[in-house]
Amino acid sequence: NVHAGNGHTIALVLSLVYIKALLCSVAADIISTVEFNSTGELLATGDKGGRVVVFQREQESKNQPHRRGEYNVYSTFQSHEPEFDYLKSLEIEEKINKIRWLPQQNAAYFLLSTNDKTVKLWKISERDKRPEGYNLKDEDGRIRDPTTITALRVPVLRPMDLMVEATPRRVFCNAHTYHINSISVNSDYETFMSTDDLRINLWNLEITNRSFNIVDIKPVNMEELTEVITAAEFHPHQCNTFVYSSSKGSIRLCDMRASALCDNHSKFFEEPEDPSNRSFFSEIISSISDVKFSHSGRYLMTRDYLTVKVWDLNMESKPLETYQVHDYLRSKLCSLYENDCIFDKFECVWNGSDSVIMTGSYNNFFRMFDRNTKRDVTLEASRENSKPRAILKPRKVCVGGKRRKDEISVDSLDFSKKILHTAWHPSENIIAVAATNNLYIFQDKVN
Repeated sequence: NVHAGNGHTIALVLSLVYIKALLCSVAADIISTVEFNSTGELLATGDKGGRVVVFQREQESKNQPHRRGEYNVYSTFQSHEPEFDYLKSLEIEEKINKIRWLPQQNAAYFLLSTNDKTVKLWKISERDKRPEGYNLKDEDGRIRDPTTITALRVPVLRPMDLMVEATPRRVFCNAHTYHINSISVNSDYETFMSTDDLRINLWNLEITNRSFNIVDIKPVNMEELTEVITAAEFHPHQCNTFVYSSSKGSIRLCDMRASALCDNHSKFFEEPEDPSNRSFFSEIISSISDVKFSHSGRYLMTRDYLTVKVWDLNMESKPLETYQVHDYLRSKLCSLYENDCIFDKFECVWNGSDSVIMTGSYNNFFRMFDRNTKRDVTLEASRENSKPRAILKPRKVCVGGKRRKDEISVDSLDFSKKILHTAWHPSENIIAVAATNNLYIFQDKVN
């Protein structure tokens, strides 16, 4: 059981209820990022086709209390288009790499979305009234002949069908030579950072033509390059602190108060490698694909190819906790290298109380680890075994020996079905899981 932090005890293994599978078909529909806003009322997804789809949570009704958890399409818009860099003869694909919401300040919602090169700030707002009775133009918008105007009219607002509009408010571009892999909004809500393979830039949300380079690991001679930046995030409460992870499995915590260019880190987190486990693939599987601060700001979570690690910010020498995500793949690394799956970048997320962590795996499996009870569970997001409102059954992978009826052999795992992107509601046990081109939303059933 997992303590939800609200007085309820929730059966994690048996109580995940499948609410809705939003099914797509073509390659452009493959989901590339998933993100809840700060209240959890909205859920945004980005895809390879450059589109952003925003889902809104259903309001609770007395007749259908179970519909409270359902999310329906609120707005869909094309965020990025394919471009071509003529100077470098490079195609810039429209795929949305990351979406980050800004805290809501008024009736409108704001989010940042990025592809490989350009970050955009979008405003999503509702309109249910339209002005009528202009003096200088008619109802169709055509300009009237001033000589025909004989009386002065006061324009009025008339009700109309609700319309949700998405408009780009800012475009932050021309600051990255390499592909942007992450964006993070600062806790001061005035600045954000964008990160590529070798540099991190700091932007003001109001200024699009200037950014400050705060990390630059590019060597003078590119042949001396030994590592790249894989992810970065601001501290949730301290606006001067951020972390970034590297392809060598290390995490650096930086303080922007120390210097304008944060090339010298304040803290360095790295686990010494066990010489007995050294292999050809060691460096590849130690590369960190995601780094996340806990909501409290006390811990860091990192995901590499085989494990999820939780670090205490006050202890740099080794991780506080290490969870094996799919250790049964250790014997399959050679074939995973040949089919390029070993380079897959899995994300990880905290629940609202930082007591449970979730990350994806292959065969449409996703894993949950309870930090308090040390229990873990493997669940599957698929159309075949997920009917609406059905309880998910735990899955087990058989490594060797005799396979039980409900187990799946490691040799029959489908590596083309992978869950790279997941999101957890900020305060409730609702999760969003992107399985290639399908989005699944699951809700915990309170006993």
